[in-house]
Amino acid sequence: MICHKVSRRDVLAGAAGIALAGAARGQTQPAPASAVSIARCRAYDETFDNALASALDKIGGIGSLVKGKTVAVKLNLTGNITRYPNRPELPYRNEPATVLSLTRQIARAGAARIRLIESFFPAKQDLELWARYGLDVNAINNIGCKVEWENTQNMGQAKQYKRMTVPWGGYIFPAFDLNHSFADCDVYVSLSKLKHHWLAGVTMTLKNNFGNTPCSLYGGDCGPDGNEDPKGERGPVCHNGTTTPPKGVPQELNRESPRDPGYRIPRIVTDLTGVRPVDLAIVDGVESIRGGEGAWNRGVSIIRPGVILAGRNAVPESRARHETVPAWQQHAPPGRGGRDRHNRSRENRGRRPPHQRCVLRLRPRRHRVTCAHSSTA
Repeated sequence: MICHKVSRRDVLAGAAGIALAGAARGQTQPAPASAVSIARCRAYDETFDNALASALDKIGGIGSLVKGKTVAVKLNLTGNITRYPNRPELPYRNEPATVLSLTRQIARAGAARIRLIESFFPAKQDLELWARYGLDVNAINNIGCKVEWENTQNMGQAKQYKRMTVPWGGYIFPAFDLNHSFADCDVYVSLSKLKHHWLAGVTMTLKNNFGNTPCSLYGGDCGPDGNEDPKGERGPVCHNGTTTPPKGVPQELNRESPRDPGYRIPRIVTDLTGVRPVDLAIVDGVESIRGGEGAWNRGVSIIRPGVILAGRNAVPESRARHETVPAWQQHAPPGRGGRDRHNRSRENRGRRPPHQRCVLRLRPRRHRVTCAHSSTA
């Protein structure tokens, strides 16, 4: 497959696992249309429940998807909370009310089991660690179906990792060794935030998959044998490629490929989307931030788009967000001091920063957008 330099919008338009797999097989016929709904919601109160329910109804409901199933819900609790505590004025993590609302609606739709998953430090399974993010653990545990919690930063509660292969062979990695939760589920749901990212441009559903890699195998201190109590983040293995995963774990396809994070991250996200495609994508845009993905980015500020987005395919949903909620993206992300630092370096003078240098242009699913307005519109 030929790689092109394209815009961030083209990356969003092209990164779906199904689209990739089809392109890898040489298929050119249009894929089935995939509905995307946008619901107006301006607060995290009882109106959020109504708006989310309306958004899900507009894409055909979720009963047929989740009834009697094990549903894994990938959260977006980015950043080491011991270094970056929750800050109400910077809502870049999942708002607790959204997690409770979504799990309730999945339970009401008949799910047999819900497993909440996310990778964070420390790599332990204590419920108290989830409560640090403001999640109402007791309320979620009593939503009406079995609830499990799994920190996917290491092997977790299983005895081994699950090897999950990229259907088209991979762009950076041919396969990943992941926590069992990504394989031991019938339905995979992503609950992410509508926000910028210092390098990828935006976070949302596709980038939310980047955290699926356990730092025990893909962190900077993974070592040659893996490290079930990791402290190092993914930068050396994933962003920069200066460190390799442990022996026995699938290695990079080409160690001579660029070490530029702007080249690597979108490709790794694409590979991860292929090994476990998202079955239901929910994006919270009621409140969020612009200028970066977290408190560690200079110059980030709060924004209030006042929307919830839902779709069954991550790519058209991401593209619909770009096309229908344009105002929030007018300020490009400065990064970890990234844009200024990038532009100051002599070798980068005149080049675009990493988050604006793109990757892959592939055929997305066709999509249609439906709007569902809550009572707060």
